[in-house]
Amino acid sequence: MAAIRQVQITFDCAEPERLARFWCEVLGYVVTAPEGFASWDDFNRVRFPEGDGAWCACGDPTGAGPRLFFQRVPEGKVVKNRVHLDVRVGSGLSGEERLAALEAECARLLPLGAVRERLLYDGTDSCIVMRDIEDNEFCLD
Repeated sequence: MAAIRQVQITFDCAEPERLARFWCEVLGYVVTAPEGFASWDDFNRVRFPEGDGAWCACGDPTGAGPRLFFQRVPEGKVVKNRVHLDVRVGSGLSGEERLAALEAECARLLPLGAVRERLLYDGTDSCIVMRDIEDNEFCLD
């Protein structure tokens, strides 16, 4: 059996392009147009002429990180995520140094529309639980 080397993470959401642009800001990603189209607007206009669907995607410009795909769904989020992203800003750090890095990243994301939920800190290890602009949980880790 061949090993899988690529992963795409899909978000159900209300506003695919808006959420994609939020995550581009968080991760340093770029919106990537579908093959054969200049933009997701062009793709959605051709694929869904009645305006019934909207998709968007973004990716790591270095090619190292997974592609994020966003698809419009009619229902809103009603329960806690079963899967969430950990944004690894404190790797290799511990204690106050780690906490300072997490707090700095949190401060950068709040003006983008992220919401801080709570800090988990035991004196050595820490993470900040956050929510994106469509209420999806993620962690600064």
